[in-house]
Amino acid sequence: MAGGEGGSDDLDVLLTLPDELRGAFKDPLGPIHTDANRLRPDLGEPVIAVGDVVTRHLTQAGVRPDLAILDWVTEREALSESEKPDITGYGGRIDVENPAAGLSAALLRALGCGIERDEKTVIVVDGEEDLATVPVLAVAPDGASVVYGQPGEGMVHVPVDSETRTHARELLAKMDGDEAVQDALGGF
Repeated sequence: MAGGEGGSDDLDVLLTLPDELRGAFKDPLGPIHTDANRLRPDLGEPVIAVGDVVTRHLTQAGVRPDLAILDWVTEREALSESEKPDITGYGGRIDVENPAAGLSAALLRALGCGIERDEKTVIVVDGEEDLATVPVLAVAPDGASVVYGQPGEGMVHVPVDSETRTHARELLAKMDGDEAVQDALGGF
């Protein structure tokens, strides 16, 4: 699935974050780190990075994430070319659209595809990638490390196991939307 591919439902928003749940998504799901070099020995496989700054810090520390999800924006500000993470060296690139406070069918399919690929993959989101952490946690394999940004604080590292996967699936179930999310992610 490359940029421009996909069906007519790519822009379908399958899930949206209701206002009453916004607080539940602000609490970090794991420990916060400020030094990617110190985090490096604790990372499992595969490494999945959600966010531009996280991906840049991991890459600068010598960790090329197996899957990186980017939107070229941090804290609602477009990144300059010098601030963007280096995406050379990724074997695959998937371009998708995704709205703020939502999860589109295209993004969910790209996440499922990116996790299953044997090559390092980058997903470039036109829109917002912030909520991608939750479905990634719902389908990532045991032993994976999901690292995402906590605005103004650092990088959150979530080792994936059955407990984190169950918590992520419970969060997805609380969002407003379509049951087709499971199909878009490849089932869970």
